[in-house]
Amino acid sequence: MTNAEAVLRGIALSVPDNQRNNKWFTNGAKLINENLKLKPIAHTAKNAILFLGDGMSVTTVTAARILRGQMRNPRETGEENVLSWERFPWTALSKTFNVDQQVPDSAGTATAFLTGVKTDAGVIGVDETVRRGYCQSMNENNKVISILTLAEKAGMSTGFISTARATHATPAALYAHSTDRNWESDKGLKDAEDDYSKCKDIATQLVDYPHGDGIEVIFAGGRREFMANNMSDPEYPDKNGNREDGRNLTQAWLNKHPKSIYVWNKEQFDKIDPEKVDKVLGLFEPSHMQYEVDRIEGEPKEPSIAEMTEKAIKILKKNPKGYFLLVEVRALRDALAMADACETAMNMTNREDTLLIVTADHSHVFTMAGYPVRGNPIFGLAVGQGSSEPSKAKDEMPYTVLGYGNGPGGEELYINGSRRNLTGVNTEDKNHRQQAAVWLRSETHGGDDVGIYADGPGAYLFHGVVEQQYIFHVMDHGLCLRDSKQESCTKHVTRGGHAQRTSTSSPGRSIQAAVLITSLLVLLRYSAF
Repeated sequence: MTNAEAVLRGIALSVPDNQRNNKWFTNGAKLINENLKLKPIAHTAKNAILFLGDGMSVTTVTAARILRGQMRNPRETGEENVLSWERFPWTALSKTFNVDQQVPDSAGTATAFLTGVKTDAGVIGVDETVRRGYCQSMNENNKVISILTLAEKAGMSTGFISTARATHATPAALYAHSTDRNWESDKGLKDAEDDYSKCKDIATQLVDYPHGDGIEVIFAGGRREFMANNMSDPEYPDKNGNREDGRNLTQAWLNKHPKSIYVWNKEQFDKIDPEKVDKVLGLFEPSHMQYEVDRIEGEPKEPSIAEMTEKAIKILKKNPKGYFLLVEVRALRDALAMADACETAMNMTNREDTLLIVTADHSHVFTMAGYPVRGNPIFGLAVGQGSSEPSKAKDEMPYTVLGYGNGPGGEELYINGSRRNLTGVNTEDKNHRQQAAVWLRSETHGGDDVGIYADGPGAYLFHGVVEQQYIFHVMDHGLCLRDSKQESCTKHVTRGGHAQRTSTSSPGRSIQAAVLITSLLVLLRYSAF
């Protein structure tokens, strides 16, 4: 008799029939049985996939889980739904503070989980010894390099996907070093507090990236940071680029990389033949790409997260040494697109050689409350058990299940000196703003811990409460990228190591993938960037 069978038999003998046959009780017993069969996968990973949800608090995960269930079937309450990454066996909590801030900024957090070094808010690819906004405070002794750069040095292919600008805080931490996250083009660089002549803007650093053979795949927004201010946008002729140096960086990128292409819309994207291109730059909006809820209206003019992920993998997997990919999205409904992309990655990889991680850089001041009845529409007014009418607050007016501690929804509290009455309001409309306790121009980040969900080689190292930079170190250890790690791990055979044992008993995620690090960043609508 196995330990799992013994546990179940012990339960069966010690509780009454009604308890043993209760579905919640049996579900718990089955999970114990499954978890007792789990064994850590300790050998070196061939692949690593990191899904990073920007602002994806535990509340966001819960809301997304319920939303997916309710969207899938109107008769489904949603609470029992399971998102793709929630099936991963290893979990932990990540502390997200910056060196100088209790509630973090995305540039500082991205530097932490991508380089292994916590730093100040607002700086990218440098440690806390720099001064934000001061170009001359940066030198070779305070720059730090990312997991992407280590992958390039190991001969792997790399790429990133972002529905934000390609030069935004998180993707920038993959390739840039800057004492201010706002120096996305030379126009922003001119806001430096001192002589900026020796500093490069972030877009220029992307084009000039010096490691390996360069980044293979870039799908994102942010065309304006690569275009001169006398150039009209190809999609919006009334909009011009941001650059004041007169450079066309998309052309500079093409000139630097042979057998490469540049695309800016879905039609061009769809025509990309992964077998015939080595490098691709896709910039689909002047600023951030569309939210998923807007993208799907009418005929989509931009590719979906899943489509970009699939295309990127097909291009990157041609490298036998593997690849690294980061994917970023920006809204609550995009969390569902993130779950789909995670499912896609799970189907394209094998848990015996691929480390999968899902986490967030920080939370938001987002809450779910009010004692709503089971199956209450997640965007709807809170309706209590046994009632057909919305619950009322002390001011005798209804309230939604979801709310914010601060943000533009605070305006809803100040109409004629009292809270707006939501009776008859379509709170599920995509443009509705949930009410907030404090009225701010934009909602802020939150400072609470965020979840880490993982599976595959090295995933067992995630447990307890950890500092955010630990995520980098688990990936680095799992992939064995740093030279200094050779005494404690062996490089994968495709990168000069020895063949490793492969279990035949574990369920696969099918296909030969090389290195994939996918980071999906989920920002709630109306959140602060």
